[in-house]
Amino acid sequence: MGALPDVSVVVLAGCTASGKSEVALELAERLDGEIVSVDSMQVYRGMDIGTAKPSPEERARVPHHLLDVVDPRESFDVARFVELAREVLADLARRGKPAILCGGTGLYFKALAQGLGEAPAPDPRLRAELEATPLADLLRELALRDPATYARIDRRNPRRVIRAVEVIRLTGQPFSDQRARWSLDAWPAHWQGRMFGLQRTPEDLRQRIEARVDRMFQAGLVEETRRLLDQGVSPRSTALQALGYRQVLEYLEGRRSLAETVALVKLRTRQFAKRQRTWFRGQMPLRWINVPASATPSEIADRILTELRREQ
Repeated sequence: MGALPDVSVVVLAGCTASGKSEVALELAERLDGEIVSVDSMQVYRGMDIGTAKPSPEERARVPHHLLDVVDPRESFDVARFVELAREVLADLARRGKPAILCGGTGLYFKALAQGLGEAPAPDPRLRAELEATPLADLLRELALRDPATYARIDRRNPRRVIRAVEVIRLTGQPFSDQRARWSLDAWPAHWQGRMFGLQRTPEDLRQRIEARVDRMFQAGLVEETRRLLDQGVSPRSTALQALGYRQVLEYLEGRRSLAETVALVKLRTRQFAKRQRTWFRGQMPLRWINVPASATPSEIADRILTELRREQ
């Protein structure tokens, strides 16, 4: 695939609801840069509320890339992300603009930086078949055919499970054998010292998650999900298996009350944030910024810029 475009990069990663997007805006404005979203769900058009996509006003402040690039009825995977991200980085390099890589999808960061391995491209017909298969059946197949992947995969995430089983069926080999040989030491040289993670106390993050989920439902997450269904997006699609949408689908099916659904989304989001924190600590050499609950995005950006100046 070749070396990454040699563009000035600042990586901003961390758990959901940690405040990355607001800090990225501050950094992009001060560095005269542009934001590249590293988020596996913000790529889908029409999924704005449940993915906490930057608002039109925020997108008017600073150019954003890799938002709204695909219809939710279509599939999107890490290979497509890497392809599009490399195109964006090459364009920014030509224009002399820094890239603020901001998001919470660790796999996308790592694949962009270190490669994809030898996993095959998605097969649309097989993908449709797997999306129609109950998750429990897919997990049984994964446990039998690739115990290593089964032991570490997020079993509540149909998207990840479907991809693992898809690769196994297409290649006849364990999914764990298809990954690139990733390591903490193999990050691009021009990213070194420029990769930051935002860390909040557990209580602060919990409060931020709960407030965000409340805002999503108040802003119309249920109506947004209904609209996607009306547009022909399958309930089994990768897009509608995203956190928040999946639970709203279950509410629309009558499986629990709205209040129970809101509480469940809060719980699942806290669990997701915990998995993100564990992943980032083990897989990316981030420079962690401890963020007080009272800190503003501007103050956090100041601290990151101070760290960047020390590297020069």
